[in-house]
Amino acid sequence: MVVQTLTRDETDLLFHALADGTRRDIVSRVIESEQSVSTLAGRYDVSFAAVQKHIAVLERAHLVTKQRRGREQIVSSNVRTIRKAGDVLRSWEELWQSRADRIEEILAADSPATENEKGSSHDR
Repeated sequence: MVVQTLTRDETDLLFHALADGTRRDIVSRVIESEQSVSTLAGRYDVSFAAVQKHIAVLERAHLVTKQRRGREQIVSSNVRTIRKAGDVLRSWEELWQSRADRIEEILAADSPATENEKGSSHDR
């Protein structure tokens, strides 16, 4: 059974946000410790505006939050959404495992008897 913890639109936003390597790196960095937008921007070979756009995509997906502290904008991770993403992936894995188990059962039921099993039935 699938326990959907995100709506379809939320799931789309989440995986769209995580589809980009720079955004995944930003999430990893702010999970370790919150960082200012300017600190994050200094780590990439793209413009400050490009990093801000990446952060905006992550905010829309609720993977990070941004708040002003004095003159800086601080980016923090949203662990609840990250957990929800993990829940979605685990539910898909459970579906896949269930299907693999059923296939294994079908194959076992359809497999011919081994020679030992055949021989023992004739011995009776």
